[in-house]
Amino acid sequence: MARVDVIMPQMGESIAEGTVSRWLKAVGDTVKRDEPIFEISTDKVDAEIPSPSSGVLLEILVGEGKTVEVGTVVARLETDATAAASAVVAPPPAAAPVAASAAPTPAAASVAPPAPAAPAAPAAPAGSLEERLRTRSSPLVRKMAQEHGVDISQLSGSGIAGRVTRRDLEAHLASGASAAPAAAPASRPTPGASMYAPAGVGGIETPTATAWPGDRVEPMSKMRKATSDHMYHAKRVAAHVTSFFEVDLTRVARIRARERAAFEKQTGQKLTFLPFIARAVVQQLKRHPVLNAAVNGTDIIFRQQYNLGIAVALEPTGLIVPVVKRADELSITGLTRNINDLAARARAKKLQPAELQDVTFTITNPGVFGSLAGTPIVPMGTTAILGLGAIEKRPKVITGPDGEDTIAIRTCAYFSLSFDHRVVDGADADKFMADLKASLEQVNESIE
Repeated sequence: MARVDVIMPQMGESIAEGTVSRWLKAVGDTVKRDEPIFEISTDKVDAEIPSPSSGVLLEILVGEGKTVEVGTVVARLETDATAAASAVVAPPPAAAPVAASAAPTPAAASVAPPAPAAPAAPAAPAGSLEERLRTRSSPLVRKMAQEHGVDISQLSGSGIAGRVTRRDLEAHLASGASAAPAAAPASRPTPGASMYAPAGVGGIETPTATAWPGDRVEPMSKMRKATSDHMYHAKRVAAHVTSFFEVDLTRVARIRARERAAFEKQTGQKLTFLPFIARAVVQQLKRHPVLNAAVNGTDIIFRQQYNLGIAVALEPTGLIVPVVKRADELSITGLTRNINDLAARARAKKLQPAELQDVTFTITNPGVFGSLAGTPIVPMGTTAILGLGAIEKRPKVITGPDGEDTIAIRTCAYFSLSFDHRVVDGADADKFMADLKASLEQVNESIE
């Protein structure tokens, strides 16, 4: 027999765990190498995971909805067809619901003695393997613990070997983790009453909405919850400031209109404004390196790679940010191919883990939905993100060669730059934006 382990993949350098959201194959099914075998959900992405080998799905070790550490074996394949026929192991059955007849009657419930509390698991000896595993949490968990003054080693984790996960820490913070008396349950509000009630989470006042009669309530999806958590922590970590510039894209529009048909016929790719903007961004990041940096405590890491994250909206909801690696080495044609390919595979859940990692600067484009401008949140691990507003024709006052002012129709858009004010000064951000504006307004009349 030749058995192959299927493991929970690493979907990002700061991601320490993933959730099996759906198995696409059942025990006993034949699978081909690189054929999608299961779907996962992490802090950054929902994705289909391909099979590492051809064979038969021998056993499933992690059921749907279960969260495990990166590197955990979630299933096994048998590559020997003969051996697989007699070795298939059925997945463990789901816990059966308690039969209605087994429920205690009111009388029995009133006289039944309380069940004894389960004994607490003995703590691992200091310095043991279990203790080291338990305190080896993800960077995000350690950062949260430090901010709230929590000693991770004192918590009981739900991860492997008692490892403390983000959910464990959030639950600990939500519980108050102090001797504060529990609040009395809130009474059901009537329509017209305030829809928010303060709820302290980690010492921070956060609004909690209460459903009214007739409201529809549904839990967040795995991806929505992960996005919510990531945005919340990104907003807390960085000191956000946003600057706005209006950019005249008339020259870019002229080039695009002139070259579009030939370009699309030659490459099979749609020519949009985005690759022109991406190329100009990379050029200016080289001149303004603090916008292509990361913060590590009191150190600033100036990245020497230029990896552009391109935000992609998913249907029906969701957001993912695949990364164009070494974008400074790509031409307009190369950027177009990369951006279009990543976006298409993101929507089809075909991205590989490496294609979501190592971003140094992000571009998001809410303008495709008609938004004039926005204030995007700076992703953790970077210092800035560029938002592109709707590109549209506007009347503008232009000074002609003779010095006379005239009104002309120009193709313009508002660009917004959100940056981390801990390390990026307003002057640095505005100089970057001014140079980006000039480079796009004076772009060469050709496609390289």
